[in-house]
Amino acid sequence: MVQYTTSRLNTSFAALSDATRRGVLEQLGRSDASITELADRFHMTLTGMKKHVGVLEHAGFVTTEKVGRVRTCRLGLRRLDEEAAWIETYRQIWAERFDALDQVVETLKLREKADD
Repeated sequence: MVQYTTSRLNTSFAALSDATRRGVLEQLGRSDASITELADRFHMTLTGMKKHVGVLEHAGFVTTEKVGRVRTCRLGLRRLDEEAAWIETYRQIWAERFDALDQVVETLKLREKADD
């Protein structure tokens, strides 16, 4: 089985667990934005948006650059390869379990049909 960095996965999934942060990533996928623009778009205070951006920045999903008084946010270089691989592992496990369950159901249907 593939070994994953637990702390990195925890940080990533914690960052992605919030709908606002996912929305920020979606917005930054379209274009860079200042924290003020993001706060306005998501109807939040600057302080609240700074906290969200900080979580995303800590996870490596966002980078910020301050020019003058404006802090501009853009998508970071961090990709979701490790997280996607972790999810895929569990998707395969569940797919195997559901396939096994399908076989049990089919066997029971055949027995029921034979008993009639």
